Amino acid sequence: MISRRALLAAGAVLAAAPARAAGTGRLRIGYQKGGLLAVAKQQGRIEAALDRLGFGVSWVEFSFGPPLLEALSLGSIDFGQTGDAPPIFAQAAGGSLVYAAAQEVSGANSAILLPKGSGIRSLADLKGRRVAFAKASSAHNFTIAALEKAGLTYADIEPVTLTPADAAAAFARGSIDAWTIWDPYFAIAEAGSGVRVLTTASDVARPNNFFLAHRGFAAAHAPVLQAALDTLGEVARWCAANRGEVAGLVATATGVPLAATERAAARTDYLIGPLTPAVVAEQQRVADRFHALGLIPKPIRVADAIWAPPARSG
Repeated sequence: MISRRALLAAGAVLAAAPARAAGTGRLRIGYQKGGLLAVAKQQGRIEAALDRLGFGVSWVEFSFGPPLLEALSLGSIDFGQTGDAPPIFAQAAGGSLVYAAAQEVSGANSAILLPKGSGIRSLADLKGRRVAFAKASSAHNFTIAALEKAGLTYADIEPVTLTPADAAAAFARGSIDAWTIWDPYFAIAEAGSGVRVLTTASDVARPNNFFLAHRGFAAAHAPVLQAALDTLGEVARWCAANRGEVAGLVATATGVPLAATERAAARTDYLIGPLTPAVVAEQQRVADRFHALGLIPKPIRVADAIWAPPARSG
């Protein structure tokens, strides 16, 4: 859960952010350390597109998806990107959000990592072990799917729910047996001496990423949201063709070492698109998995939170 102090701090950042142009509104974007939004922030493309609509842009960085979506649900930001699990938990908690676009990915940028000297050789060896991941994150879902693949249950491990920063510290100390994590944290950690990759999500259950908006903002400012998504599509195509430059931009934007951003950029799937029936069905399976384990308080229907973009003229 994001703290009141963190939300107030985020609000202070937003209040202090200079307007890019006099206009009628502002799109407040939450982003993480990497991905399309970090690149778009550095390039200023969304600002340029929304200036024409009289909107400015503000940016707030989050360490992972759940606090980003809590801020979105509370109306502290209007738009952001996360993995598959955060919107499920947010929707189950009654969050006011909609899925605006999807990013289907291979899963190569998420892994279960083992520290130096680990005796774990297979997913089955995770039984009875301390496995760390961020609660309600894509790593949470990946961990459960990996256990299912090995014929294990969630009760067969000792879940250790930590933020990425805290998990990195625990991993370095050797106080956890395995760590499920995504880029760029994955790329940073795998450079450590003796660190091994047990499996990546591509070998277990390919995840999807999503661009999400506050329901009220999407209803009131559909052309603005569509313009932002169209611009992100342009950024995505540029990223896919210019991965070396992407790594430099992300390193500059986030402070992540260049070597790590280069590894992450090389295995990132950048293209985005609409929520197809197949994507919605897979996200519903993830939601049903969390409900069956009692990790969300009630069943949800993902289709109820899909944004319908305005019809294009012409």
